[in-house]
Amino acid sequence: MENTSRYQTYQDFFPFYLREHSKKSTRVLHYFGTLGYQVLFWSLIVTQNFLFLPLILLAGYGPAWIGHFFYEKNKPATFKYPLWSLRGDHHMVYLLLTGKIKQRLKESGVTV
Repeated sequence: MENTSRYQTYQDFFPFYLREHSKKSTRVLHYFGTLGYQVLFWSLIVTQNFLFLPLILLAGYGPAWIGHFFYEKNKPATFKYPLWSLRGDHHMVYLLLTGKIKQRLKESGVTV
């Protein structure tokens, strides 16, 4: 159940963020979206081709929103916490790549 008050720190927010991503399918969609938008973002930086901008938004938000609306059946945290959610996406990918995601999910109350 979501805390109805706004989070004051990222450290308080992140366990909520992980609980909002309790299904593996949602997390996988987020991983692809985060990595995909990063490739497109850096392509925009290198090429200075601003046609990448809509693709960046589509790659970043598309998979995540599919995961939330169709698998989790919840609203993306980005609607209420846009910057912390963006940070949370990268934090979750970091935890996956370092092998620490399962432990942090458990600590946040997510059954793995």
